[in-house]
Order: sequence, then C-alpha cells, then structure tokens
Amino acid sequence: MKDIGPNLNFIKTPAFIKITAFAIIVLSCFYLGKHYSDGYRQLSFFSTFHSPQTDSIIDVAVGVSPNVGKFSDQNLNLTAPPSIPGSPPKNSKNAPPPAVERIGIVDEDGAMSVEFEVGELDPHSVEDLGNLDGEEEKKVGNRDSTVKIENFRVCEASMQDYIPCLDNVKEIARLNSTEKGEKYERHCPGKGEGLDCLVPMPQGYKPRIPWPASRDEVWFSNVPHTRLVEDKGGQNWISIKGDKFVFPGGGTQFIHGADQYLDQISQMVPDIAFGNHTRVVLDIGCGVASFGAFLLQRNVITLSIAPKDVHENQIQFALERGVPAMVAVFATHRLLYPSQAFDLIHCSRCRINWTRDDGILLLEVNRMLRAGGYFAWAAQPVYKHEGNLQEQWKEMEDLTIRLCWELVKKEGYIAIWRKPLNNSCYLNRDTGVQPPLCDPNDDPDDVWYVGMKPCITLLPENGYGANVTAWPARLNDLPERLQTIEMDAYISRKEILKADTKFWHEVIYGYVHAYHWNDSKLRNVMDMRAGFGGFAAALIDFQVDCWVMNVVPVSGFNTLPVIYDRGLIGVRHDWLIQSGSPKFHMKSRIFVTCTGK
Repeated sequence: MKDIGPNLNFIKTPAFIKITAFAIIVLSCFYLGKHYSDGYRQLSFFSTFHSPQTDSIIDVAVGVSPNVGKFSDQNLNLTAPPSIPGSPPKNSKNAPPPAVERIGIVDEDGAMSVEFEVGELDPHSVEDLGNLDGEEEKKVGNRDSTVKIENFRVCEASMQDYIPCLDNVKEIARLNSTEKGEKYERHCPGKGEGLDCLVPMPQGYKPRIPWPASRDEVWFSNVPHTRLVEDKGGQNWISIKGDKFVFPGGGTQFIHGADQYLDQISQMVPDIAFGNHTRVVLDIGCGVASFGAFLLQRNVITLSIAPKDVHENQIQFALERGVPAMVAVFATHRLLYPSQAFDLIHCSRCRINWTRDDGILLLEVNRMLRAGGYFAWAAQPVYKHEGNLQEQWKEMEDLTIRLCWELVKKEGYIAIWRKPLNNSCYLNRDTGVQPPLCDPNDDPDDVWYVGMKPCITLLPENGYGANVTAWPARLNDLPERLQTIEMDAYISRKEILKADTKFWHEVIYGYVHAYHWNDSKLRNVMDMRAGFGGFAAALIDFQVDCWVMNVVPVSGFNTLPVIYDRGLIGVRHDWLIQSGSPKFHMKSRIFVTCTGK
C-alpha cells in the first residue's frame, strides 16, 4: 500500500492553511458581489405626494438606473432620517417635529449624488396610456374587474371664460361684504362641487399665431371680446383689423408705445438695468400686457396681473399673445407669491388706492418687493396739480417715508421709489410710528388663503434674498434662500439642487433632440409640480423660446423663494381643491407638464 503520510502532513502545514483561508475569502467576496450587484450603481429618486385616501404624506423612491425593472423593498425608505446636529429649531420646544419630506437623488449607501442615468422609455407604458381614450374593460390580476373610463362632457358654450375658483357664484353670494374687492378673489369650490365638464374653446378657435408675431396680433375668433377695443382703443392699446386684434404696444400712460416708456424708466434710474440687475417684474393692472410683452426682448420676465372684472378678457389677451399673465387682485388676501419675489413692481394707472386702510395694499407690495428693489408708479397724482390729486400725492409721499422707501426720481408722470436693503431704517423709526413691524414669527412666504397684514415685513438679518447675482448668472447660481426651505435635508441641499439641475438638463436635452422642441412653437408652459424650477431653467439653457409658470403645490414644501431667486416666476396652488381629485381650468393656450419627482 502506498504511503500517504507525507500528503497528510502537508495539509497540516501553515502554508496550506493560509492558502485555503485566502481561497475561501475570495470565493465569499465573489459570491456576495454577484448576489447583491448587477454591475450598475442603483440610484433612487425620492419624492413626496399626498394620499387623499389616507390624508397622509408618502415618500416614494423611484429607480432611475438601467436596472429599473429590478426594484426591491431595499429601495423604499419610509422612515425619517436621524436628526442632524445644528438643525434649525421649529417654533417652541414643545412643538411636534416637522413632517418629513424629501427630494433628491441618492445612491445605495444613502449619499447624495449628481451622477445618475435617466434610463430608457418603456414603450408599453405609452401604449397603455393611449388605450385609456374612450371606454375600456380590464382584467386585473386573476379576477375580472370592469373599469369604465369615460370622456368628460363639454360645458355649455357660455362657459368659455369660466374659471372655477373665480366664478363660484354660490360662494360669492355668501360674502358679507364686497366693498374691498372680495368678490374678485379666489373662492374655490368645496368637496363635490368641482367642475365636471371641459371648458369649451371659443367657436371658430384657430391654432394660435406663433411667437414672436403673436406679440403684435392674435386671431379675433380666439378671444372674441370687443369691450377693450371700445373702452381703450383711443389709448393705443388694441384695435381690430380684419379677422385679427392688433396691439400697437401702447397703454393708458404710455400711448406712444411701451418701448419708449421703458427707455424713459431706464434713463431715470440707470441702476434698474433691465435684463441684468432687474430680471423679474410684477405689472399690476396690466391691461393687455404690452409692458411685459416688450420687456421680454430685454431679458426680463414680467408677471402681468389683473382682476377678472368688466374687462374680464385682459388676461386671455395676454396669454393669447404669449405673455406671462394670471388673474389676481389686491383685495384682502395676500397674493400667491413669496416675499422678496420681484426686482421691480410697476403700476401704471392701475386704479388702486394705495393709501387706504393705513396703506395695507402698499404693505403687500412691500412684502413682495425684493430688498433694494424698485416701485414705479405712473398716475395722475404724480403730475397733475388739482387739489384732490395733490392731496393723494401727499398721502402717498407720507406713507412711503414711513415705509422707509427712498423717492429716487420723479419725472413727468412717473415716480420711482427704492426699498431699503436692510432693517436699519425700520428699527430706527420713532416709537409709535405706523404701520408697525410684523411679528418676528410671521412667515412672509405663507400665502395660501392668508389675509393681508397691516405691518412691515422685516428683512432677513443674514441678507438672504437681497444678494442675488445678476442675470443670467443667477439662473444656475445656488440661491442663499435654499437654506430657508423647510425640508429634512440641511447639509445636502446644494447637492439636491445640483442633482435636480443635472437631471432636467438630461431630460430636456432628450426632448429638444428627439421631439425637436425648438421647432415645436411651444410658448405658454405650466409645470404643475415645479420643485426648484429645474425644468424651466433647462428650457432656458437650451434656448427653447417659451416661458414657464412654475406651480408649487401647497401639499409640498414651499420652494417658490428659490424659484424667484433664480430669475423665474411661479405661484402657489392646491390642485386637489378640497375635492380629493385634481380639478383645474386649462385651455389649449397652455402646454401643461407635470414634473412629479
């Protein structure tokens, strides 16, 4: 028999034991790597949405890596992260912790990342959406389940200008008073009272004239109203030629044209610097929005607002022209824009008594005006010398002094004031001077159904909002007010914004090259869930000639200050309107996208 003793002795040697241990470690690492990785870095995109069934906020992680089909429970994180030392305090020490809301792109270790892949389109999802037209019966799982999907009926032709939150006759009839313009404010329908039909387009509606030609003319059949022509035709606002409305570019206070008027403002105060220092403007009582239309060519985006009154078609004209506009009124509630939103606020014969009720309406202007921003007022009290008009001017002069506004220039029929850059003037006023300062706990960015307040909104002591960079750099600079948003991330906010910007750049790159968006004649665009405004910013970077209304739902955290600091416009809104389902008023004049994240 062969002697195997030496071989057994070799197995017991230290060298063999080391080789065996090394082999076991290598095989274990290989197995674990193969089991837990498919070769790609899996990323998760966190989002927040409101569940009307459970009345709760739900965080969802959506895979955006190429292994998107291999989604597992490990990608879903519904637990709040541990608290971070140095986090800003919330109200009092006994207050409950804030609800956790998160948005961002994270890797499998939970670290923020700006490196990600968008993934490929699933053709089956597009096909499924296309099959939802009309009625359909579906089988769900192993059970037969009949699903009826019916088309909405079309509303009566008389409702072509109907807006649910502004034409709510029942709610308006319940108002105790309408003397301050309450009936022109929003009164959204309650549960079960939402619109159940599609608002019709005007009879004979044609595809809109593309921008920039639409700035100067639109089809008569698309906005078939003649009241403005009758009332304002002599002021160079609007006229009818054949089957079109024509807009010469004038206004009540600038009948020789908006361009000449804008030149005059620039000469009066060169520091206004349209398209550089001044990027975002609010035009109050805008008429047909010629002021904002001509500012667009100076790289200024103007939000033109007017009430839905006897001239109810003003905003329809503006939108048909392709100019940013929405229905809004100075009455009793805050307007739906954040504090320090606008670099310049303009009122030309806007028919608002700024000094009534101890100046509460001008205090609302002060809230929305950026630190160091300008208020331009073109009105009869500025230049006429009749007794009652001069009294109005003295009242306006006295109120603006108490607001610490500096009268920079008064020339012809225009007066321009500047808001202070900090609180030093406010804090050094004499004791008892009215209006008082707002309570430090007042949130100036809380605007949804919040009443106007007869007090001066203090500016942030750290200068946030006042230190925005000039356009166009401010579009992609990181705004300081990013740090003030109430969300669970404190350290990684900048990385979140960078990731959001990169994500939308990749998406819009695909839209522009695959769908030829630069040739699509898009003009009026609404982002229904705008986040940080990355969608709108990417459209500008890729030179898509459109404007975007960035809507920030009240169910999420308020990012509007960041959107405005980037040189964009937006508004707060509640898509659910207390009815548990999205009901909103849309017309073909607006391209709508929901950039849910």
